[in-house]
Amino acid sequence: MHLNGLDYAIIVSYFILVLGVGLWISRLARSNLDQYFLGGNKIKWYFLGLSNASGMFDISGVMWTVTLLFVYGLKSAWIPWLWPVWNQVFVMIFLGVWIRRSNVMTGASWILTRFSGRGGFLSKNIIIVFAVIGAIGFIAYFFEGIGKFCAAILPWDLGVQNQYITISSENIYALIIVGITTLYTLRGGMISVIATEVLQYIIMTISSIAIALIAFNTVSYEEIKQGVPQGWDELFFGWKMDLDWSGILPQLNEKITSDGFEWIGALFMMMLFKGFFSSLAGPVPGYDMQRLLSTKTPFEAAKMSGFTIAVLFSPRYLMIAAFAVLAIVFLTPELASNPQIDFETILPTAIATFLPAGLKGLLLAGLMAAFMGTFAAVINAAPAYIANDLLKNSLLPGKTEKTYVRYGYLSSFLLVLIGVFFGFFATSLNAITLWITASLYGGYTAANVLKWVWWRFNGYGYFWGMLAGLVASTAKLIFFGHWIDIYFFPIIFAFSILGCLLGSYLSPPDNIEVLKSFYKKVTPWGFWKPVLVEVQKDDPTFLPNRMFGRDMFNVVIGIVWQMALVVWPIFLMIKKWDALALSLVVVAVTSMVLKYFWYDTLKKEEI
Repeated sequence: MHLNGLDYAIIVSYFILVLGVGLWISRLARSNLDQYFLGGNKIKWYFLGLSNASGMFDISGVMWTVTLLFVYGLKSAWIPWLWPVWNQVFVMIFLGVWIRRSNVMTGASWILTRFSGRGGFLSKNIIIVFAVIGAIGFIAYFFEGIGKFCAAILPWDLGVQNQYITISSENIYALIIVGITTLYTLRGGMISVIATEVLQYIIMTISSIAIALIAFNTVSYEEIKQGVPQGWDELFFGWKMDLDWSGILPQLNEKITSDGFEWIGALFMMMLFKGFFSSLAGPVPGYDMQRLLSTKTPFEAAKMSGFTIAVLFSPRYLMIAAFAVLAIVFLTPELASNPQIDFETILPTAIATFLPAGLKGLLLAGLMAAFMGTFAAVINAAPAYIANDLLKNSLLPGKTEKTYVRYGYLSSFLLVLIGVFFGFFATSLNAITLWITASLYGGYTAANVLKWVWWRFNGYGYFWGMLAGLVASTAKLIFFGHWIDIYFFPIIFAFSILGCLLGSYLSPPDNIEVLKSFYKKVTPWGFWKPVLVEVQKDDPTFLPNRMFGRDMFNVVIGIVWQMALVVWPIFLMIKKWDALALSLVVVAVTSMVLKYFWYDTLKKEEI
């Protein structure tokens, strides 16, 4: 990639700025664990929302999504449902409020408000294990993405090859960026993460608008149609994907098959099944959970999640769609001539080809810094479970707060080392993404749904359900690596359910006082009648949560709202005016419905 002096100056200046902000503000965060990992619950909800959006603007995810849109067209808008991408909707509607009412620091601490005794102890420890494994998976995912990106955009080959060691240029670049990010995150904790991510969000949004303007003024609808197979610009689908790239890029037919997306009808049903239960389970113990627990109040936790959706998807997909259509029109001949092309490098190739000096440097700096922000969020969240839940509350109690903060530093450093080790052996972003979303999260889902909705589900059930899911997902990775991850999800889910039921029914119920305290504080809907009866003996005025119907209605509206925020930028970039107008109408109508049935009612309840 050709970069001129202006581009280099912008990149260097931006890195200095981000590091300076992160290190300068770090002085506010090192007094105790609460300050370090939660920012003392003093961070404004809209800053947390911008930070959350910036974290999801990660470079690995953008590279993956640009590839998806290039290959699958409008139908690619459904594929992120694998994640599941609507978990923010569930958190916005009701889960954020339920989670934040706990007033704890981590997901592991939260679990002790639900389960008691030895079962609660085992549940807490399995959450710590899951948080650590999840963090390692994400670090490997980010390591693979930033390495590919930097090697594609920067002109220097930093690879090392001799008789003793061989390290690719991709890995060297990744090590450098990871090292810099780890430095300011270790020093500054949550406050440094939030401050730098807000800055990164502003830069990325400006870049998205600029890139969208370039693509809009450069590419016509007719040019796009000539470079894609029939059905590429259609949002809806039948049983099969039915995209034939044979006359354009025949390599893509093989990719569609290897990705496991050819039978999209079956895939979609699986995504709905997985998406509902995975979203109802709530956020995994990671940076999403950490930001929820960092808010001042339950109401602000809900607002933060809704704000994240509102500010994330439109600018993100403006950038994704702009690069995808530019690549389709101008890069297809080059890609067709290279049968070994790595389609996950479409994004950096498009940046190199189409952006002018200055904007190229700004975007490259923003994308690398976005990676840094997301990576920082991961390595800030997981160590909280080690420092607070494992060391402070179990293995090494009685130390000073500053000692536990130092343990947090060490935990972060060790997790980065392990994650980087696995990143060296990653095959592709798609492979890592599918394993995290389908296999690993599959082991999390069953136990974390039941904890909300069923009073008889106890700590032993939670432990054995989570352990069964983790064992099944690990077995899939080791022994069934050739299987498509999403289709393995029901098997993992079934193992986890079995562990949940056996663990619960072969042990006594949890302490009724703990259950009463949890139910009164959180007030979830579900199967809680025996606990409700006991609560009402003490407080006859207590009313159960009868808002299941309203919440599910709002969830459906929220999913439609979010989907419309995703597709309207794509319709704009490909200039399908009727579809664009319809999607904007859907955005407006669903926004008004959510204002009345979600925001206004939630505000009244909080008052």
